[in-house]
Amino acid sequence: MKRWVDFVCMLLLLLRNNSVLSQLCVATALGWLLLKLLAKRRQRRECFLVDFTCYKPPVERQANAELSIYVSLSAETIIPENLKFQWKIFLSSGLGEETSLPRFIFNDEMVATLEEARVEMEETFFATSDELFARTGVTPQDIDIVIVTVATFTAAPSHASVVASHYKMKESVKTFNLSGMGCSAGVLAVNMARDLLLVNPDSYALILTTENTTINANYPGNDRTFMLTPCLFRVGGAAMLLSNKPQDAARAKMRLLHSIRTNVAADDEAYACIFVTEDDDDVYGVRLRPSLHAVAAKAVANNLARLGPKVLPLSEQLYYAYNWLCVKWLKMKVEAYVPNFKLAFQHFCVHPGGRGVISGIGKNLKLNEYDLEASRMALFRFGNTSTSGVWYEMAYLEAKRRLKVGEHVLQIALGSGFKCNTAVWEVLREKHPLESSCWDECLHRYPWDTRKNYTDDFCDQWLSRLTPIQPTSNDLDINTT
Repeated sequence: MKRWVDFVCMLLLLLRNNSVLSQLCVATALGWLLLKLLAKRRQRRECFLVDFTCYKPPVERQANAELSIYVSLSAETIIPENLKFQWKIFLSSGLGEETSLPRFIFNDEMVATLEEARVEMEETFFATSDELFARTGVTPQDIDIVIVTVATFTAAPSHASVVASHYKMKESVKTFNLSGMGCSAGVLAVNMARDLLLVNPDSYALILTTENTTINANYPGNDRTFMLTPCLFRVGGAAMLLSNKPQDAARAKMRLLHSIRTNVAADDEAYACIFVTEDDDDVYGVRLRPSLHAVAAKAVANNLARLGPKVLPLSEQLYYAYNWLCVKWLKMKVEAYVPNFKLAFQHFCVHPGGRGVISGIGKNLKLNEYDLEASRMALFRFGNTSTSGVWYEMAYLEAKRRLKVGEHVLQIALGSGFKCNTAVWEVLREKHPLESSCWDECLHRYPWDTRKNYTDDFCDQWLSRLTPIQPTSNDLDINTT
């Protein structure tokens, strides 16, 4: 502080001298000080995505449609009508034959334990982090901030502490553990990292996101509002490295421009549309109410209403304001105008929560199938991977060589609460041809037409094939002896 006081006093003394040289020195000093402040402010505001990786589960844990329904068949308490209902969800969900289930499904006992939940989490986090460190050259000791998001699984020590312990990170590392934040936590963590980087100059932030599916992979009850979760959610995860170091601007893949968070939990229906609880028979599960699509549409509309003025051209904003005035104040019978967000973004990563969610958001934003291709393919290949879903879409766009320097990408993530979080990225460099990707070895098969509808007769035919054969009395005697 004393140095700054002495510097100001020196400038005041120079100003008392009316010579041209003194005035030139003062002007030079003030200009240098202004440039210094602007550079420092720019440095504190920049948030770079250095790189990111997505988890690719082992091939031996892939679950086709028959294995998925076999998990439900193993629960003898499910009545045939609900089994058929669950099977129809499987077939029309938009999921393909290569999504992955947790490890315990492939064990003889098929019992979801706390240890199995920890194994799934650690496998995902360590695999993505190791690949990220290898690709960026950043070591675990260089990390200053760790943010971990696991939607429905909480443990002690926290997941962030598990990561810090495994990699022997420095004692000054700041760790944050986000649990219960739903599928939107992956984008929410980016918003949190940006805010932390604003007050921590020259820092690296590591973000790890996943959905622990072990505890929710099977629902043995008969309440249909609980049956969607095991049908849609699959194993997956992602790791992102964010930085505010100016030297990382040359090698970073993207720059974060905007991040908007919207929470409509004040609405009781929105708060309860996704709820972890027990059904009437005290069976644990995740309840999804039919009002989910309406709640999601409202949350997305509120979020984009805040994002629009930051990204849309002025002409589009004026036309929207004029339409709003005609509808709300003048009571004119005209259709409400939806701004054309394709004027601001070249690519869209819509939360792959299900085929209906993707189609609903695409319809509201007037997106075509090309715009929704990454979302549909991520759902088809990897399923609903919760917090990491939008990053599988980003990896798809990269693998297809669609991200060009200067283009903008919009990520839209939805989650319980109910929340809608968005992030706007500017592409700084394209993917290197030799970089690995979770889409390697299968990219040539996409895009794939996932719009299928199955009749009741088709479901009955498959169920008759999959119904387990009841053992005879002789079989029981042999097994007993």
